[in-house]
Amino acid sequence: GCTMEKREYTGVLIFVQQMDGEVAPVSLELLGKGRELAAALGTEVTAALLGSGIDPLLPLLARYGAERIVVVDDPALETYMTEPYTRAMAAVTERFKPEILLCGATAVGRDLAPRLSARLHTGLTADCTGLEIDPQTRNLMMTRPAFGGNIMATIVCAEHRPQMATVRPGVMQRIEPLKSSQPFVERMRVEGIAEGRNVEILEVVKKMSAKKDIQEARVLVAGGRGMGVRGIQRNTAHKPSSPTGMLMKKFQRQLA
Repeated sequence: GCTMEKREYTGVLIFVQQMDGEVAPVSLELLGKGRELAAALGTEVTAALLGSGIDPLLPLLARYGAERIVVVDDPALETYMTEPYTRAMAAVTERFKPEILLCGATAVGRDLAPRLSARLHTGLTADCTGLEIDPQTRNLMMTRPAFGGNIMATIVCAEHRPQMATVRPGVMQRIEPLKSSQPFVERMRVEGIAEGRNVEILEVVKKMSAKKDIQEARVLVAGGRGMGVRGIQRNTAHKPSSPTGMLMKKFQRQLA
């Protein structure tokens, strides 16, 4: 029955989002949270790394908590496309049978996770702000804002596995890098990844920006539209007694 099927599922699986040889920060944050959840369950956290020519990323995942890494290296996965990635991640999930599967709530994660949950016939809780293990049931308690953020709802996927959730960047904390970590690396071949493509990417045009990604900032200070950029700069740089300046001084002390 359902209980026996649930017992077949064990461990925590993290989908590692990477692009052009760089791992998305939210994936490292989820490895830290996954490690915590796995410890509560007495199991291990596995990183699922998909792409093409991605071996240089393995040491980074090891430093940030991956205890096992599953690598699917295929030319068809060089650039993210919905169907090939869904097919590959579904194959990884069906083979390793994790009880928990986490994705970042990025443009890629929001595209991949719903399709993956539908293919695996399980539930998905989006934009979680809290993930904890219920010690009695061993179920994942997934907390997220509801009704426009007025209340916090805790959702449980009691009958189906894996329990899937997406988490926004910056919500979880990455662990302090481990100095010596040797995760078990398993390479997996998935047949027919390219056959699932229903679109063709002709060209990728990259727009370079010198601006810092606000998703990676530890502190954001916002001013009203009337202040303008120069107004905020003047307040923070030349008016330490202004409300904005005082806020900046406070955060600078905390971050020091």
